[in-house]
Amino acid sequence: MDVFTAMQTAVSGLKAQSYALDNISGNIANSQTTGYKRIDTSFVDLIAEQNARHEVAGSVAAYSQLTNTIQGNLSSTGVSTNMALNGEGFFVVQKKTSDASGNTTFSASNLYTRRGDFAPDKDGYLVNGAGSYLTGTMLDPVTGQATANGPIKISNTVLPAKATTTITYSANLPKTPATAKTTTTAGSELLTAFPDGSDPRILSGAGTATVSAANSQAFLDSSIQGPQLTAYTAAGSPVAVTTRWAKVSNADAAATPPTSDTWNLFYANSTSVTGTTTSWTNVGQAFSFNASGQLTSPSATSITIPNLTVDGATVGNVSLNYGAGGLTEYASSNGGATTNTLQQNGYASGTLNSVDVSEDGKITGTYSNGATLTLANINVVHFTNDDGLKPDSLGNYQQTDASGVPISGLKGTTIVGGNIEQSNTDIAGEFSKMIVTQQAYSANTRVISTAQTMMSDLINIIR
Repeated sequence: MDVFTAMQTAVSGLKAQSYALDNISGNIANSQTTGYKRIDTSFVDLIAEQNARHEVAGSVAAYSQLTNTIQGNLSSTGVSTNMALNGEGFFVVQKKTSDASGNTTFSASNLYTRRGDFAPDKDGYLVNGAGSYLTGTMLDPVTGQATANGPIKISNTVLPAKATTTITYSANLPKTPATAKTTTTAGSELLTAFPDGSDPRILSGAGTATVSAANSQAFLDSSIQGPQLTAYTAAGSPVAVTTRWAKVSNADAAATPPTSDTWNLFYANSTSVTGTTTSWTNVGQAFSFNASGQLTSPSATSITIPNLTVDGATVGNVSLNYGAGGLTEYASSNGGATTNTLQQNGYASGTLNSVDVSEDGKITGTYSNGATLTLANINVVHFTNDDGLKPDSLGNYQQTDASGVPISGLKGTTIVGGNIEQSNTDIAGEFSKMIVTQQAYSANTRVISTAQTMMSDLINIIR
């Protein structure tokens, strides 16, 4: 290497250190930018092809080194629609292209970002501070079915009422119920036919039966309290449903045919359950249990309560889901039924009160009627090579051949609602790199000064 080549090498060093300082300044400038990923600098030596015995250090080139896989700290914001990715991956976003005459349109191409400071705009779309719109799958809050894919819009429209169609229930029934007429006499705890000849029992299989108001007190004395809940009609009117369990037969292996412990469930036809003012309806099914307390009949995990009606308000056909093992008959010290699960899926109409983001990427809305329903699923993708993405302005990235195609799914990543991801820039680290860069830059200038002095000495030889 001659003096002229040394000067050229020093110039390449100046350029490389300038490039590094440019990245350092950008990192420091974006130390408070939400979701920003710092850009480091890597240096590559450029050696001219020479004989191995005459090889000399060559010039240098600087390249950017992305840190997309290095996560920044999470910071709580208190804004429910803000979200941060705890792990790898990117939110899928789009840019708005026009907003003419109230019709909003978006770009067809997707961008990817870690910036999760999303909040509803004037139209309800979730947009971050850089103007990128979060995409996902919109769901019908009533049916849970997908309605559209694209930018997520949180609607403030009134949630229509939904009639109760399913009651989820699990409980343990006592081996010996403690009714008002239970004595030490065998079978005293059982519900029997009434003195007027009417029989409200269903001893096996399915059927229909009722308890008249005149026999109401006798029924109450031969039954125990069951679950109580509020169901809803199609118009959203609340209906108070009161139920009672009655044991109708004890197991008898010697009988022909052999019998099992059998129970019936009844519901009151009125919200006022007092003495002789209320009639009762059998739900239409005999529930039989074996000696181990397991339900043997019906074999299905649910039954249908036909045309549930209370005080003239018709709820309609309601599925009573008790699941596998949901109903048991074990001994109970108090002789009462123990409810383990009791839910129903109806509700009155309501307005949206708040929005939350779950760990699995669901946006849920809580309504004034107490219902919590899923409104959308957030699009999150991964890449085989995150650092192969092309950085775009406003905290976005573009897919490249080096990054590979986007792979949908969280892949172990969780979404933290009410938080944002901070920049992964370490100010102390950037200052340290700045000092090293400054020293290296100054050293390269000294090389140029030295080479210039050597050239001047060479020229002075011939003077």
